[in-house]
Amino acid sequence: MDALKQHKGLVYPLNRANVDTDQIIPKQFLKRISRQGFGQYLFYNWRYDDKDRPRPDFSLNHPKYQNASILVGGENFGCGSSREHAPWALEDFGFKIIIAPSFADIFFNNCTKNGILPVVLKEAETQQLIKNAEADQYHLTVDLETKKVYDNVGFEASFEIADYPRQMLLNGWDEISVTLTYDDKIAAFEKEHLVY
Repeated sequence: MDALKQHKGLVYPLNRANVDTDQIIPKQFLKRISRQGFGQYLFYNWRYDDKDRPRPDFSLNHPKYQNASILVGGENFGCGSSREHAPWALEDFGFKIIIAPSFADIFFNNCTKNGILPVVLKEAETQQLIKNAEADQYHLTVDLETKKVYDNVGFEASFEIADYPRQMLLNGWDEISVTLTYDDKIAAFEKEHLVY
């Protein structure tokens, strides 16, 4: 994973509550054996009609949100089944940050383990960001080191995140990388407990 210290990006507003993981990545696309390639199916049933044509009325298909890397959604984002494919699809599509008033716990943890920063802000703050992004192309900076979200026209908000996932994201570590930081201790233990 890439280290994520500070990210500036275009905001995509998804003003919907209770976006579940089957809406993020529908079940029929879970057959892949690698983490790559899920982005093309992100929000598939919303983005495409029954003939696989892009729906012009779904906002993510609008050119002004092309290359968006920050998604701002409603409360309880990522609810439903615990499929890890949901953050895989979001990340593969290009999203690095998801901002919402609340997240499903498993989804939140799956995001941090896969290089996506989930940011919890107040409902009024997320609604302001959604309003700004719906009005025009809108960019935000999310700083994980200072735990702040801000724009260049006066918006600023702080967020909290536990130290363990914060350190994983700041360093670009997955759980294997974290284990390997103890490589010397593991080797010493194995040497001491070597059985012939």
